[in-house]
Amino acid sequence: MQFELTKEYLEALSQAIAQENMDWIESNVFELHYADIAGVICELDRSEAIQLYQLLNEDVQGDILMELDEDLRESIIKSFSTKEIAEQLELLDSDDAADLISQFSPDQVEEIIAQISDSEAADDIVDLLNYDSDTAGGLMQKEFVQAKIDWPVNRCVVELRRQAENVEKIHTIYVVDDRDRLLGFLSLKSLLFASPSTKIKDLYNDKNVISVKTSADNEEVAKIMEKYDLVSVPVVDVQNKLVGRITIDDVVDVIMDEAEKDFQLASGISERIESNFSVWRITRARIPWLLIAMLGGTLGAQVIAKFEGGISQVPALAFFIPLITAMGGNVGVQSSAIVVQSLAKNSNPFGSILQKLGKEALVALVNGVLLSSLIYGVAHYFDSGTLGLVVSISLFAVIIFAAIFGTFIPLVLNHYKIDPALATGPFVTTLNDIVGLFIYFTVGTILYQI
Repeated sequence: MQFELTKEYLEALSQAIAQENMDWIESNVFELHYADIAGVICELDRSEAIQLYQLLNEDVQGDILMELDEDLRESIIKSFSTKEIAEQLELLDSDDAADLISQFSPDQVEEIIAQISDSEAADDIVDLLNYDSDTAGGLMQKEFVQAKIDWPVNRCVVELRRQAENVEKIHTIYVVDDRDRLLGFLSLKSLLFASPSTKIKDLYNDKNVISVKTSADNEEVAKIMEKYDLVSVPVVDVQNKLVGRITIDDVVDVIMDEAEKDFQLASGISERIESNFSVWRITRARIPWLLIAMLGGTLGAQVIAKFEGGISQVPALAFFIPLITAMGGNVGVQSSAIVVQSLAKNSNPFGSILQKLGKEALVALVNGVLLSSLIYGVAHYFDSGTLGLVVSISLFAVIIFAAIFGTFIPLVLNHYKIDPALATGPFVTTLNDIVGLFIYFTVGTILYQI
């Protein structure tokens, strides 16, 4: 049965923590899934969260720690001494431990590493810290199981049992040569049914071996795992030596981080921010696009001022200014979003720019005909047939322009290795506002013969 977190439960837990009622905590908290416990801790006051975490069994502390919000996790870790931090790191997979320790200063990292009792685990963490966090090397974990190609089955079973003690989940058995170069994969079924003297070289599969280099970008890793439907992927160095593996849970985090980054870019936030960042840092991330939007609004005001005489003669023209700007922005953002999504998935990578522009223009043509026909009736009823023509023709032209522009800009940005998500933010909407207003008043000037 799925756990439901309620206000009454949190109040009872807070009371149990204050009274140090371990019987209540053990029966109502410790029996939950670690993900639910993490959710409970995130809802507590900071002091209560730290106190409850310290009461947990070491077997689940590591799993719970990595499920916590980043700021809370940082607070819990920094409440410990360096010795306690070292003990916490030993509870984690090497990749999680490296991520956690990377937030400390170099001197603190050195002090913490020196107090890790497991020298092999310490070496793994140090090794991972040498890789860029945005690469496969920084994403991988050092815990995996491997079999030498010249091992007989009976020795392989013994060795795998030893290796598996340090591996929480075994997705794949990798086969390597004497120099630890990746050769292929070993099926657990074939291992179980083989005779003890059979060599691994007679059992393993060397076909379609998918791996990634330590220098591969995180997004590239995510695309490879999605394309080949992998739950884990081996990581090799420039000599094809097996150095780690990346599991699906880490790739999901990458996908979520990239989606969040693209969403923030599309919203006009130039760098990734969190709610716990300082006011200055949040302001710094938002202000560039707000300045661009303000500049665009100023230019839009200049366009309106240029046609001030026409508006004074036909005041009804002013009534549909919000409609023109809103529709241009919406159509542009829709077109940009579709293209950005297509580029993110690498769909139709060989399709030409002209094909994409042509298809989006055709969609805009259909939408333009339908919407301009509807708005003609509204504007005609609102004022006159002439106004209906002005609004409908302008809306049709604006929709066509916005669709083509919204498609073209992300493609150009992508061509020049700039994140195309930038195009779906104020850049597209602001320029569409300016051009849309110019089209609208130009058509109005012509039809009203102002």
